[in-house]
Amino acid sequence: MTKLENQLLDILREDCRIPLEKLAVMTGTDTVQVAEAIEQLERDKVILRYAPVVNWDKTDRERVEAMIEVRVLPQREQGFDAVASRIYSFDEVKSVYLMSGSYDLLVLVQARTLKELALFVSEKLSVLDTVTGTATAFVLKRYKEDGVVFENARDDGRLVITP
Repeated sequence: MTKLENQLLDILREDCRIPLEKLAVMTGTDTVQVAEAIEQLERDKVILRYAPVVNWDKTDRERVEAMIEVRVLPQREQGFDAVASRIYSFDEVKSVYLMSGSYDLLVLVQARTLKELALFVSEKLSVLDTVTGTATAFVLKRYKEDGVVFENARDDGRLVITP
């Protein structure tokens, strides 16, 4: 990857709405070079999507999120990839990670209600023949995601005392 491509990735990761003109100034290049570099990153599937970080707690949309630790039997000649592919094909699944440690896959899921999420785990995920066990943890509150802090720390109003 070029120096320009690396710079653009760092900048766009923080804010993907920056206009080409400003990106050109920030990287010391012209807008044509910036546009070409971004198009190449998209063609190479380095940039897959542009998406905001949303604080869903400030909306009226109902949703439940969970992180599921999944133990699986890897498939012959395909390892964990075939199992992961089968799991990430479900609509409820937002992310799947191969992990080291006491479980194999970390699956991030989202549903409209707790009941829908529970049905996903019991009727879709746990019944897969390659799944040997699951442990589900529900997200109660998000403090920080993708480097974005959701709520600033409250000032406790006390005066700082120094010696």
